[in-house]
Amino acid sequence: MIGSAASAFDAAAVALEGGARDVHLYARRETLASLPVIRIRGYPGAYDNYGALPDAVRWQQAIRFRGAGSTPPPDAISRAVAFPNFHLHLGAPWQAVRLEGGRPVAVTPQGEFGFDFAIAGTGYAVDLGAQTELRDFADEILLWRDRFTPRDQDRDETLAAYPYLGSGHEYLEREPGRAPFLKNIHVFNPAAFVSFGLPVGDVPSFKRDIPAVVARISRDLFLSDLAAHEARINGPIADDFAAELYAPAVWRPPEHVAAE
Repeated sequence: MIGSAASAFDAAAVALEGGARDVHLYARRETLASLPVIRIRGYPGAYDNYGALPDAVRWQQAIRFRGAGSTPPPDAISRAVAFPNFHLHLGAPWQAVRLEGGRPVAVTPQGEFGFDFAIAGTGYAVDLGAQTELRDFADEILLWRDRFTPRDQDRDETLAAYPYLGSGHEYLEREPGRAPFLKNIHVFNPAAFVSFGLPVGDVPSFKRDIPAVVARISRDLFLSDLAAHEARINGPIADDFAAELYAPAVWRPPEHVAAE
């Protein structure tokens, strides 16, 4: 198992519970990530309004998360370490891998290890040009590196390749007017992380980001048919009731009696 966040530990536990003879999990870090950076900003003000934060603040938070790492849940760790045939390798990135007799052999700082199966729980990489459906116009999409220049000590080329998204998770144009169709593509996946501060697509993002995406799609569809809607809301309207309904109750001044 390559990786040391939630998905890696979950997959390791499933393999162990399924009868695997041994499971080895390899982490690049010397210790497992245990600092829940995202959790500290989970209160409503930060959670609901994260996308409105200044670029410098959002970038700093992304850098902080990258430094701290993605934390596996304690129960996921406990689930795996309960098995005596689970082996955790810390400070052991895979430096190379080769096949011997159809079996992968990993080269690590701790030596070489051969396996029947290798499972990657290594997280995400953002490369819009690598996506078949985006490849033809990936160069038109605004990225964080196009919009924000951090301090030298805060530069991160991985984060710089993330798309810089609009408030409805939509792609924005690198050059306004060249690809207006981009606003109709909404990103509900981890590529929205730098813009919205969460692993979008995971459960914690649902309450905030699904309504935001739906609201923007609804608004855009409405405005694209504005002429029809304007005609509709200015169209003829039937009265709910006639004046006869309240006529008996209308007050009128009494008639004056002429003096004799």
